[in-house]
Amino acid sequence: MTLQFDMNDREFAVPQERRPLASAPVYRDAAGGVAALEWRQAVDGPKPFPRVHIDRSVRLTMSDGVRLRATVVRPANRFGQPVSTPLPAILNVNPYNRAVLDGLDHALHGPVIGKSVHAASTTLTTDDGALAGLSRITRTFGKGLWDVFGINRNLVRSGYVQVLVDVRGTGTSHGRWHILGAREQQDSLEVIDWITEQDWYADGVGMTGWSYSAINSLQTASHRPDALKAVFAVEGSEDVVRDIYITGGMPSAFIPLWLALVNGLKWLPNPATAVADVIRGDAYRWLSSRIKSPATEMPSLMWGFLTARDDRIFDDPYFTERDPKIENIVCPTFTVGGWHDLFGRSATRVYSKLQMAPGRKQVLIADGYHLDPGCDHQRPYSPPRLDVLQRAWFDRWLKGIDNGVDDYGPVTLEQQGGGWSCGPAFPRQEVAPRRLFLTEEPTGTAMHTQHDGGLRPAPATRRRSLRIRPSLRGFVSRDLAQVTAGAAIVLGEKFSTDASFQEEAGLSFTSEPVARPTQISGAMNLRLNVSTTAHEGIWAVTVNDVAPDGTSTVLTNGALTASNRALDPSRSTYTDDGVLLDAYHYLTRERRLPVPADEPVRIDVDMVPTDAVLAPGHRLRVNVYAASLPRYLTIVPDLIKARGRRQQLVLDAAKPSYLTFQTDGDLGAETDPPHRMQAADGTGAVGAGH
Repeated sequence: MTLQFDMNDREFAVPQERRPLASAPVYRDAAGGVAALEWRQAVDGPKPFPRVHIDRSVRLTMSDGVRLRATVVRPANRFGQPVSTPLPAILNVNPYNRAVLDGLDHALHGPVIGKSVHAASTTLTTDDGALAGLSRITRTFGKGLWDVFGINRNLVRSGYVQVLVDVRGTGTSHGRWHILGAREQQDSLEVIDWITEQDWYADGVGMTGWSYSAINSLQTASHRPDALKAVFAVEGSEDVVRDIYITGGMPSAFIPLWLALVNGLKWLPNPATAVADVIRGDAYRWLSSRIKSPATEMPSLMWGFLTARDDRIFDDPYFTERDPKIENIVCPTFTVGGWHDLFGRSATRVYSKLQMAPGRKQVLIADGYHLDPGCDHQRPYSPPRLDVLQRAWFDRWLKGIDNGVDDYGPVTLEQQGGGWSCGPAFPRQEVAPRRLFLTEEPTGTAMHTQHDGGLRPAPATRRRSLRIRPSLRGFVSRDLAQVTAGAAIVLGEKFSTDASFQEEAGLSFTSEPVARPTQISGAMNLRLNVSTTAHEGIWAVTVNDVAPDGTSTVLTNGALTASNRALDPSRSTYTDDGVLLDAYHYLTRERRLPVPADEPVRIDVDMVPTDAVLAPGHRLRVNVYAASLPRYLTIVPDLIKARGRRQQLVLDAAKPSYLTFQTDGDLGAETDPPHRMQAADGTGAVGAGH
């Protein structure tokens, strides 16, 4: 028996055999054992230097004459005088204004406010109820995130110099903000050169940061400066287009909000240097820079959204210049991510693209968002705090201390529905590809949705069109939590762990319950046969874990407009049997395809890679929506094309819809497929997207 699949613009027949499952490897406790206790003691115990000296008025002149502003934090003696011992340096480059970092530093280390903040982070620790979301965000203040983001006094007192720089055009740095562009990347290289020329420097530079500064760190590492010896990056990205900027061809509501935030902060003078800046004339040059670019990129973003005439509303060389070339990185790199982070697609892909031995590269991924990394660390069986891991990483690769951190991980995961563990690889080695088909038969588990269908080992037995309409229910969903960087989780469980409200607007397809704990790990793809009465179709999907009591929790998500269905086979991932597992869409203006009215087309919706375990009695569910606002916005020209549309999911035995995923169980997947699959139009033309 054979199955036919499409790949590289042709159909071919391959034998379909069940792969033997690899013997399950032993996954280790993520707490790190005795070594992690020593790392923590190094951070929390006595330091060789009693104080820090902070200079917030450092001026750096770049090769094009633009002046950047920096803060240099050095170890100091008990009188507050900086020590003369040359030390390794840790560089953090970000656009959020050092005045904000100063405020955080004063809040965390002030005698009154600091104690209050730390008390709140340790007392508000509930995982259930109305305060669970707020608790997650509050706990980050005691788990090292803000030390990684800003001034890290403990790190400096242990024998490092920290340099924090305002990106050009932001904070109090002069010039025009280039948003991760080539000139900004050159600035980072020049800052490293400047560091190596200082009399307080010796033995290498490390780069660190969270979000933007994590991306900046990865970019800089890809240029391979000789002095850069290690990177510790929390929630960075290797593909900002597909992560968040225009996922599936749809802009994100996060981007204009974020641009407004950074553009607003760049107008804020730094109180610590304001008087001196006026006296030296820096204030005039700073103000001149701001007037020349008062709201960087915001007009072009709005123009592109309204007209589709700006290339930055598509995948464009503008973004290619900004995506870190992960394959070029050679220095040891530790990355931290979250399954529901803004950059969730990059959480595992950065690790997989790093061309170095495990140990020199490490990844840690939590079941969380952009605003709460590290919130559950330093619990029993959980990883050490982020600042503890950061310190251990730099001690190993900048100071040569054999502290065992290179034996941690290398892949440390918090399973959705499970706990923490360290293992050798992602996806988990015991999983293998499986498929489940979307069928019309009801399961009785999703009567609250627009259609209660099944996920079964064989496709639908008769042709049926299921109509679906756009809805605003995405405003109360995990999609909203993701697009707000996790802030919406403070509003309650319907924004995190209960998808029932959003599901009322969707088509649901649910599997049989599993009889044993069942791993799901890695990328997955949802193939849909869809039609629309207009000339554009807007699709959003989730894959959920459904508990016996009916609670439905989103594990992963994806979205695609029908006009962006063209695949790049050279960058898509296929199983050994030729089945599409991870779709890579072009998302360029030139590769958009026409959407014929009332004619089914095939789309492949790629999901954010994930790692989860279904407990006994739990089910897997696919939800299909006609958009999900505000996670996925639609540019106005596409909205006009889709005006008054009726979208349909077409269940058809000859052109089936199915989920391809990786698991160590069956979930009803077939062992001897009794059918042959055909491409939706009989041609198998992947590039054409029919």
